[in-house]
Amino acid sequence: MPLDPALNSLGLPKPPSETRVVVAMSGGVDSSVVAAQLAEEGYDVVGVTLQLYDHGAALAKKGACCAGRDIHDARRVAETMGFPHYVLDYENTFREAVIDEFADSYLAGATPVPCIRCNERVKFKDLLNTARDLDADCMATGHYIQRKMGDLGAELHQAADAARDQSYFLFSTTKEQLDYLRFPLGHLHSKAETRALAQRYGLSVADKPDSQDICFVPNGNYAAVIEKLRPGAAEPGEIVDPNGHVLGVHKGVIHYTIGQRRGLGIGGLADPLYVVKLDVDKRQVVVGPKEMLATRRVPLREVNWLGDDGLTDMAEREIAVKVRSTRPPIPAILRPISQTEAEVELMVAEEGVSPGQACVFYAPDDSRVLGGGWIWRGR
Repeated sequence: MPLDPALNSLGLPKPPSETRVVVAMSGGVDSSVVAAQLAEEGYDVVGVTLQLYDHGAALAKKGACCAGRDIHDARRVAETMGFPHYVLDYENTFREAVIDEFADSYLAGATPVPCIRCNERVKFKDLLNTARDLDADCMATGHYIQRKMGDLGAELHQAADAARDQSYFLFSTTKEQLDYLRFPLGHLHSKAETRALAQRYGLSVADKPDSQDICFVPNGNYAAVIEKLRPGAAEPGEIVDPNGHVLGVHKGVIHYTIGQRRGLGIGGLADPLYVVKLDVDKRQVVVGPKEMLATRRVPLREVNWLGDDGLTDMAEREIAVKVRSTRPPIPAILRPISQTEAEVELMVAEEGVSPGQACVFYAPDDSRVLGGGWIWRGR
């Protein structure tokens, strides 16, 4: 709650009843609780669910984000709490801005993170603009991340619950977007608290399981989706060692990721081997010992900087970074090259750093998110 009594719980200077909030509703428990909580507090809530693809098509899976069941669940929550709910058709936008790039990046040997692009190009861009068109004062989501007011404006901070923190997927949020966004769940210390709130509001989604996969990738099978999107993409080739010696054959580079050990089909060797490089042009999967995965220098592009000063104001600065969503931040040095490019030097080498993934920046001494960038070429 804000300290200034003149502000409401969303930090705006008027009563909740005069404050319109668009809530991005996926049909899951998190965004449903946000909408229900704000409605109970008396805000003028408008729920919006995006239909991102045809939920009857082969790409979608039962229970996927924004598929048919989720649209139904979001609508039911709106009916329960008594606020309007709209479904917007964003299929073309989602395919062009997220799915096509996902397929092309994968074909190029990268390991893309489409959830970041969806937040960046769809939810926090087109949907945010729609919220403004609806005369909303702000847009709220169910993401586990915190928005705090600093001396120079709104800041992005990690969630109170480290196990639920989604800051890795929101690093590209701009300062302008952050002024308009709200994240009411970021202060909670466990998912159990969220589900307890859902029970208290009588929501039908209180016990709904969390989605574990990318919404348009059934059962986490990336390769199957790529083959549907890009027929003929799974061309066979050679599995080679770093010196080019052929160790076996594969059924397509798209079936492999950097750091992969299992399922290589080259058993019988004395030491375990890992995928250390994907050579798309030669259709080769390069394998080597684990130490070849170690990386300290990470080149970045499309950098988004959320610090108080300018990115290039300093030649280098100490920060902490995540190169994978599931790992804690580690010490690093950030060296800007331009307003959108930089290099990160990790103090301790990380394994399996791959082009297409994100490198997210954090303040070294607190929970603040300072932005991040996209890893764009091999070690």
